[in-house]
Amino acid sequence: MTTKLYTVEEVAKHNKEGDLWLIIDSKVYDVSKFINLHPGGSSVLSDSEIAGQDATEAFFSLHRHEVLLKPQYARLQIGTIAGSEPVIKARELGELTHVPYAEPSWLSNGFYSPYYNESHRRLQKAWRKFVDEVIYPDAQAREEDGKRASQSVMDAMAAQNIIAMRMGPGKHLKGLTLMNGIITPEEFTYTHELIMNQEGGRIGARGYLDGLLAGGIIGLPPVLNFGRPELRKRIVPEVLQAKKFICLAISEAFAGSDVTGIKTTATKTADGKHWIVNGTKKWITNGTYADYFTVGCRTKDAYVVLLVERGEGVETKPIKTSYSATASTAFITFESVKVPVENTLGPDNGGLSVILSNFNHERWVMCGTSIGAQRFVVEECLKWANQRKVFGKPLVSQPVIRAKLAQMISRVESAQNWVENITFQMDNMNYKEQSDKLAGQIAFLKMYCTRTAQETAEDAVQIFGGRGITRTGMGRFIEHYHRTVPFDAVLGGAEDVLGDLGVRQAMRKMPKSSRL
Repeated sequence: MTTKLYTVEEVAKHNKEGDLWLIIDSKVYDVSKFINLHPGGSSVLSDSEIAGQDATEAFFSLHRHEVLLKPQYARLQIGTIAGSEPVIKARELGELTHVPYAEPSWLSNGFYSPYYNESHRRLQKAWRKFVDEVIYPDAQAREEDGKRASQSVMDAMAAQNIIAMRMGPGKHLKGLTLMNGIITPEEFTYTHELIMNQEGGRIGARGYLDGLLAGGIIGLPPVLNFGRPELRKRIVPEVLQAKKFICLAISEAFAGSDVTGIKTTATKTADGKHWIVNGTKKWITNGTYADYFTVGCRTKDAYVVLLVERGEGVETKPIKTSYSATASTAFITFESVKVPVENTLGPDNGGLSVILSNFNHERWVMCGTSIGAQRFVVEECLKWANQRKVFGKPLVSQPVIRAKLAQMISRVESAQNWVENITFQMDNMNYKEQSDKLAGQIAFLKMYCTRTAQETAEDAVQIFGGRGITRTGMGRFIEHYHRTVPFDAVLGGAEDVLGDLGVRQAMRKMPKSSRL
């Protein structure tokens, strides 16, 4: 990097066409040749308040700091202002941000929490560094081109057993070295998993987040929990090592939140050795590239869940949705697909229990990522409100903006405390207790997270104005969030359905002796 020093007076002399310098945050840039390539036109740079002047405020009203870090723009720097130091610094990869409320309180200086210990801090630091260095660049690129997550990213995750960690605590972690030994399988709890989910929500790429093996997070557990030993031995290792891919196929055009309405059928052959599967599935995350499908089917008497392998009779087609094609959302057709009975997950007519057993964890995972994304949006809005000038004053000087920020912060902090409470219960309850006591709690939490997320998205767009509906530039993360936030309100159970579930769960526990 150049270290040549200039004075403000020297820079001021270079203010004409063909000889145009400017200052941004104590750094001197020669834009004499760049002026005709400027995306906003040459007049922006030749303006008398910009040419030869300190253009810091003007620059940051139009551009994100990351622009200056791009090689094609960084090379325009020719020196710095003598006696001055840069004020604006990018967050180092893997480090925390110091913007208020941009981190949960347990990561904020001077705050305490009963839920986290040193193992959580080690994991958070290592995982954020991995996300920043490995996942984030690929996420931004794939979100744009719509291609599936790069195999190199999934291989890097597999090498550190991150894919296994994302399935949550359990026997599948036994004997594995997790993230180069940063934590042992015995230490790993739901609270550690919550950290991973919330960090993932910060990447600002909702479609990619689903595309990065989200189908496996909900598709593999039925195999882990209900598959026969020989089936688990064959399927689980290759999925956890990103050699093969799996997804959950329950939803249909005929049945979304009402899983009992599925019409895909499974009929046993006369010799009892196979199931014949016919039907369709819709909105299946990772379905376009999955090798295995955990499929909910209707039988003659009830329901069954089968592990269907991609092959003859299985066809997948991409579905265009309002988020990126990198999620690999699919429409799946099963036409007389022959499935060995050994691929049955759980009892023949116990499929509904298998399906329902998956929901609590799936919804809880979505709550964590939703809260992480909300917090990232709060950070974006706080930064923008502080640097944007309107009517000659910072945007945050407007009472209506402060009111919106207050609501956004309150929403994310309340959701954070709720999810931490539920997660603590999960860490201290067995599976049966979780199913009995937490199904309603998690349903309420997901309804609250997704509803508040949509409110935060609306407020964020108002704070960013036109930039909040533009897919590039200052508000690109806000536009993306506003466009994709409804997904969480639908996937894993619609808000109204979950709210109703929570109330019904509560009413089952109403004491008969209770009266006004």
